[in-house]
Amino acid sequence: MLRRLFALSLVAFWATAAAAEDGAAFSRAEIETIVREYLIANPEVLEEAFTALQVRRQVAEDEARLATIAEHRETLVSSPNDGVLGNPDGDVTMVEFFDYNCGYCRRAMGDLAQLVESDPNLRVVLKEFPVLGQASMEAAAVSIAVQSLHPAAYDAFHHRLMSTDGPADAAAALAIADDLDLPRAELEEAMGSDHVRSVVQESYELAKALGLSGTPSYVIGDAVEFGAVGFDQLQARINEERCGSLTC
Repeated sequence: MLRRLFALSLVAFWATAAAAEDGAAFSRAEIETIVREYLIANPEVLEEAFTALQVRRQVAEDEARLATIAEHRETLVSSPNDGVLGNPDGDVTMVEFFDYNCGYCRRAMGDLAQLVESDPNLRVVLKEFPVLGQASMEAAAVSIAVQSLHPAAYDAFHHRLMSTDGPADAAAALAIADDLDLPRAELEEAMGSDHVRSVVQESYELAKALGLSGTPSYVIGDAVEFGAVGFDQLQARINEERCGSLTC
């Protein structure tokens, strides 16, 4: 479809150019013949145009994302609604959008733990982004309640729920809260609060602005990483933010 649009654009361009140069009008059939012959002789033109369009679109998307990150920087890295792991005063902040039922997020927990353990100056902000159905929304509600009411227990709660074998839902999340001696009745009341809804809405709006559609997704400085890209890629982005190069 895109290549056909390129061809039609070229038709219009050459028709205009030919008419301007010769002062003559060409019929549609004549123009199509000229363009067809040219494209058959030079098929690489379409590929070059398609590549140029892709590059231009990517540049535009990157520029828009940079502007969005700058506009929402405070909410991204310093919202009081989010859980924080690692060094709360670290010199580099990595933001992760996650869902407790996301298999890739669960596998990426190992990368996250390794990064925090190996980098005492890394600060990790966790954005609740429940996109995998009702169970995920329930798990996020309990998690937000824990972070809001008992922040000292959030780290342990998060790792336990992210490491659960089965579905992460309200029952699983509250069972973990019970094991951590957190007051169930208080958490259950908080789950349906306006605060929980506003935290989730905040994450949804940020994700939409940044063009994030899945989990995990990461924001490190001005860079956005989509998916479970692995320890090495995340470490490179952290180094880039800290040192201006992929290695420090």
